[in-house]
Amino acid sequence: MTCQKTSHTFTKIAFKPLHTNLFNIVLLSFFLTLGCGKLYSQEIKSKKNALPAVKQTDKPVTTVLDTIKLDTVKPKKTFLDGKVKYRAKDYAKIDQKSKRITLYNEAELYYKDVELKSGIIVLDYEKDEVYAGRIKDSAGVLSQYPNFKQGASEVQPDSIRFNFKTKKALIFNSRTEQGEFKIKAAVTKKENDSVYFLRGARFTTSADVDNPEYYFQTNKVKFIPGKKVVTGLTNMVIADVPTPLALPFAYFPMSQEKSVSGIIIPSYNDSNTRGFSLQNGGYYFALSDNYDLTVLGDYYTNGSYAMRFESSYATRYKYRGNVNIRFENLINSERGYPDYSKQNIYNIQWSHSKDTKSNPNSSFSASVNMGSSKYFKQSINQANVGSNLNNTLSSSISYNKTFNTIPGARIALTATHQQNTQTEEIQMTLPSLQGSIDRVYPFVGKDGVKKGFIKNINLQYNVTGQNKFVTTDSLFFKPQMFRDAQIGLQQSIPISTNFKIFKYFSAGASTNYQETWVTKTVEKNYDSSQNQVVTQTINGFDAYRTYNFSSNLGTTIYGTFNFGDDKRIQSIRHVMRPSVTYAYTPSFEKYYDEYYVDASGKIQNSYSRFDGGVYGAPSKENSNIVGFALSNTFEAKVRDRDSTKTEPKKIMLLNNLNFSTSYNFNADGKDILAWQPVLVSGGTQLFDNKMNVNFGATLDPYAIDNSGKKMNTFNIDNGGSLFRMTSANLTLNYSFSNKGTKEENKQSERNGGRKDDLFGTNTDLNDSRNSQFAQDKEDDGEDVITEFFNSKIPWDMTMAYSLTYSNTNRESKITNNSIMVSVNMDITPKWKGGVSTGYDFVQKGVTFTQFRFERDLLSWRMAFNWTPLGENSNWNFFIGIKSGVLSDIKWNKRSTSNR
Repeated sequence: MTCQKTSHTFTKIAFKPLHTNLFNIVLLSFFLTLGCGKLYSQEIKSKKNALPAVKQTDKPVTTVLDTIKLDTVKPKKTFLDGKVKYRAKDYAKIDQKSKRITLYNEAELYYKDVELKSGIIVLDYEKDEVYAGRIKDSAGVLSQYPNFKQGASEVQPDSIRFNFKTKKALIFNSRTEQGEFKIKAAVTKKENDSVYFLRGARFTTSADVDNPEYYFQTNKVKFIPGKKVVTGLTNMVIADVPTPLALPFAYFPMSQEKSVSGIIIPSYNDSNTRGFSLQNGGYYFALSDNYDLTVLGDYYTNGSYAMRFESSYATRYKYRGNVNIRFENLINSERGYPDYSKQNIYNIQWSHSKDTKSNPNSSFSASVNMGSSKYFKQSINQANVGSNLNNTLSSSISYNKTFNTIPGARIALTATHQQNTQTEEIQMTLPSLQGSIDRVYPFVGKDGVKKGFIKNINLQYNVTGQNKFVTTDSLFFKPQMFRDAQIGLQQSIPISTNFKIFKYFSAGASTNYQETWVTKTVEKNYDSSQNQVVTQTINGFDAYRTYNFSSNLGTTIYGTFNFGDDKRIQSIRHVMRPSVTYAYTPSFEKYYDEYYVDASGKIQNSYSRFDGGVYGAPSKENSNIVGFALSNTFEAKVRDRDSTKTEPKKIMLLNNLNFSTSYNFNADGKDILAWQPVLVSGGTQLFDNKMNVNFGATLDPYAIDNSGKKMNTFNIDNGGSLFRMTSANLTLNYSFSNKGTKEENKQSERNGGRKDDLFGTNTDLNDSRNSQFAQDKEDDGEDVITEFFNSKIPWDMTMAYSLTYSNTNRESKITNNSIMVSVNMDITPKWKGGVSTGYDFVQKGVTFTQFRFERDLLSWRMAFNWTPLGENSNWNFFIGIKSGVLSDIKWNKRSTSNR
């Protein structure tokens, strides 16, 4: 008989400590020995009692010994069906009598997906429960709060009680995070793995859940981690002061997905011209992980309304983009009043980029900004002076394909759009075609060496095609726009070569043959019945062919002026690149016809039937021009102030200083003068490349008469100087900061504004949650507040100065002299301020001015910007919660501009 046959069971302690405990081993051996001895004595006694009485008979007696029957009571199953690991800094105490294990000081317990850390942990393995709580440190302060983690849920209470069998828990003063929410509850009852009931709970997005700047207080809560929170009566508390804002019940979605569909609550506003309004209300559709849709709308009591559709999409390693469609029906004043007006404006923006990893031989991109010319001037949801002052909207959609052939070939299809917001003229190509075949060197030998005039001869093939529309806002995408389309195709074969002359001169020559096809031409005739010249459009194929010649000669001259190694400026290096070009284009007069301009038939004018075509008409006059150009750069070697450095420092004095002019051999001295004005341009960078300086001037060699008309007489021969300066300009741009690189306003640029904030920040009134101050690229954390904050106040400054001089007709005056400045500053660690302003010295007045302020209220943000002057004067105030989950909790008030 062995101990394994016993029908008695002992409670098996299934704990596997992280370290060997000698006391546990001795204790366990003692109980096993005691148990087996008791079993042995019970077994002998039961055998004796089982022997029956023996009768005296004549028959042989057969004695049958009864066998020991196995106990039919099933062994009690161990309450824990997994390994338990535990540790403690001070001690791990096992109390066999009370069936408890106590872990003290930095206690840890791990069982399946349960992780528990606390100051003290008590495991009652008879009740299948665990208790955890805080302990007092040497100063008598409670510390080492429990940290209970099961799966993705984590709770940090004051104390906790958990049952391993039922999975239920009772938690006191729990603290947990769910997405952007932080939740604290006086008592929490864990019903199962997915449902919690809370009492005396508060919800906040503040970083400090124990001392938040605001929270939502409620007494009854049903909490499903990762999904939702449903509460009873909920009251908003700000700075521990209850507010009148209360709801009979509340629902907070807490999906683990990146985005959740939901209602966007509108904000209330009022306007003197449009009445009361609800703005920026709508619905957000989280359609999938790859794309979404936001629908927003405004409504004014005078009948004005606006709709906006915004969508972003992306597929990793393939493409990404966004689409914005905006429409506004604007009504000013009331019907019957003299200032009543009604109009529809719209704007479409589309940005798309393709990842080069998806297909390196092809690409597709889009940058679209089109719509009503007056949209950015009159929109009720845009406050961007840079966009208001912009005169051009442009768009481009392109597809490029490269063919890996020999020679290589490429093709591109592009749709372009150019819109002048002042004249409301629109030019569009839908589409345009560009194709080319790489250069071919027909005279290069097998060695591949391209040397000399003959071997450098190369040719290409280029083709372009356009379907061009010229229209206005009122006719955009109307039938007339398509009837007036201009279609054409142009092919060219350029042939060129280059070679050396006298070792130091680089020369080149080229010719270009070009053929142009069109589908429309014009015919002009005098109509006697109408007594005027009539232009008639002729539909049908037609073509013209042109060619030209050109050559160039240039060299590079280096000059160095040495002042000595012991001088501060050791040397100055001057590089000159003079060049001469010659271009000749013959006359193509054969493509021109004559027509009468009156009934007499004596006065004739010439025209080309290709006038007004997509590529224009060939030149009637031959061109015979030689051009001269000289570019210069100046660089200095300066001894470094740091005496430990042995090499001098290079400083660029002038990045460029260019002179150019041309001489026309076909000049007649009357309508065409031989010499063109000398154009001077230059630029440099100062103060560690922080200031860009650019300048230019126009120098005319000819004199003018009393009426201001140029004469065929040199200015020096008319008693003047060698050149007459007719215009000049100077621009300075200076950006500097004592913090990281400043991000540029890309959205402002897309809307037609500036990258910087010289014309103020771009304020999209649809969403004011984002800061109006660009964040620093180096700032990847929260502001660190030190007691020496005043010794280094973060700031940045952008300055632009413009000066223009005009002397076309001896007026000799400054036509433009203005300066614009934009400064942003962290006034305090939580206050930001900025101003954009300027002054026009010619008009003697202040230019565009904007003041902007922002207060970081931790989980809230407050912002105010004010444009006090001009027709764009307005102000905007916003205060709201930063978190996207509670973005509807805000107050936004703004005025309407005077436009």
